[in-house]
Amino acid sequence: MIVRIVKMTFDSTQINNFLALFEERKQLIRHFEGCKHLELWQDAHQANVFFTYSIWDSEQHLNHYRFSELFKDTWSKTKILFADKAEAWSVSQKMIID
Repeated sequence: MIVRIVKMTFDSTQINNFLALFEERKQLIRHFEGCKHLELWQDAHQANVFFTYSIWDSEQHLNHYRFSELFKDTWSKTKILFADKAEAWSVSQKMIID
């Protein structure tokens, strides 16, 4: 399993456009092969900062999505709404036993 976290900072006038796009695409992403979970988070103090949190079966599944037409189209419509460059992290969940 791999977790993907993407931080996106939007022009404040574009927040509703992004939310509409996310609403339109979220089920398509959630049903993409290998996607186990997708959430959208909003920063508690900066209303124009959002994070996507997704869980994938493997890095290969994530990359298959990242190179898909769905991603390319969604990302091209999302990035034009940005006020700053996006940041992304791929992480593995580790269990800590005390």
